[in-house]
Amino acid sequence: MIKRLILSGHHALRLLLLASLAAGCEDPLSSMPIGVPAKAFVLNHLDGHAVRFPEDYRDQVVAIRFWADWCPYCKNEMAALEPVYRQYQDQGLFILAVNVMQSPATARAFTERLGISYDVLLDSQGDVMRRYGVMGLPMTFIVDRQGIVRARIIGEATAEIFAQAVRPLL
Repeated sequence: MIKRLILSGHHALRLLLLASLAAGCEDPLSSMPIGVPAKAFVLNHLDGHAVRFPEDYRDQVVAIRFWADWCPYCKNEMAALEPVYRQYQDQGLFILAVNVMQSPATARAFTERLGISYDVLLDSQGDVMRRYGVMGLPMTFIVDRQGIVRARIIGEATAEIFAQAVRPLL
């Protein structure tokens, strides 16, 4: 009887794991690891021109943050990061706010309402999000001047947490 319960429990756990994988859930460790080169991508900027990362941001500190307007934490975080960006942009900080699978009109309305001045990119098919192993929004990767991922912020970051992550790299 005990052996049967253990096997049943093990079987149920395996089914739950398979269902999670089928649903697209990922282990946090499956996202882009710290200490590796950030993956290159080309996305359209909200104003329409193509942005090439890392080519367009050589020798800069770049925060690549994934967001959507339906995300309950993205609004506060995006607003909180704006003053940090303004404080450190002259020292080489760039924020690439990668909108995930929404229309340009939706992304524009959201960022204009918040007064966002950093770059907004459109990942209309979610390809870059998948390549970076993003499992939830918001998620931010901090990339140093050599193109290496140095930090990953999972979930909402305060201005203080974000500043602590980027300041040593500037």
